Amino acid sequence: MTAQDRYRALATERMVTVGGDDKSGGSWASLVDIFRHRELLSLLVRRDLKSRYKDSVLGFVWTLVRPLTQLLIYAIVIGKVLGAAKNIPDFAIYVFTGLTVYALFSEIISGTTASIVGNAGLIKKIYLPREIFPLASVGSAIFNFLIQFVILLGATIVIGKPPLHPETWYLIPSVLLLLVFGTAFGLLLSAVNVYLRDIQYLVEVVLLLLLWASPIVYSWTMVKDALGHGLALDIYTDNPVTLAVLGFQKAMWVGGQGVAEYPDFLLGRMAIAFVIGVVLLLGFQRVFSRLQGNFAQVV
Repeated sequence: MTAQDRYRALATERMVTVGGDDKSGGSWASLVDIFRHRELLSLLVRRDLKSRYKDSVLGFVWTLVRPLTQLLIYAIVIGKVLGAAKNIPDFAIYVFTGLTVYALFSEIISGTTASIVGNAGLIKKIYLPREIFPLASVGSAIFNFLIQFVILLGATIVIGKPPLHPETWYLIPSVLLLLVFGTAFGLLLSAVNVYLRDIQYLVEVVLLLLLWASPIVYSWTMVKDALGHGLALDIYTDNPVTLAVLGFQKAMWVGGQGVAEYPDFLLGRMAIAFVIGVVLLLGFQRVFSRLQGNFAQVV
């Protein structure tokens, strides 16, 4: 058979989706596969962190530049010029607390969305669980969050108001809530972005909206006064990012004790949101598994 005959034969073959219809395994099987490749996952996290500031003189110092710049802008322009600081004690700590926890979610979403496309070379060459790439982005986001958290903790100590009170533990459910929602949507968006590249640009817009839709540079009380008690306030409050920001402020913003107002049943709302996040994580992981079959062909 000549080469032309082989090409004609291939042209008549029916297209078959590779792996897309595989219903075997599941979330548990994927988790086991990821655990087997845990060393590679750790390597990818370190690679992401190093490549971000490759050939940079300051290196990881740049991790602090953006949040600190935002802090100065918000504290001076919004806090002093626009007068927002008048009704919010320790306004700089308040803003940096919200920015720190929001940056975790923002970096997870933006990093995971581009993770599959950004690792097209590896995906085309070798087999490994595709979930490793979004999870590596989650890992690097956690590392950067820890750096900012240390700065925040140091700032509270400097002003003489360290978070040493019974509600400090609220930071744990706050971080867990963002991790589960960030990972869930990260898996979904990373898979969809392979087939529809506009997703990464849409994500940038949504993250900007979420920044201003969260009580970071204004208080939750202002929103309550504007919306009143009702469905609109509940929708705003039950946003997982808003709940996480409020929980983190309750833990780290000591200046707000006895002054700040928080929604009723905050911990219960966070628990319900966390359960929903786990359900979404399991569901979106299955969607990711269905879509990953043709990653190597599309990227």
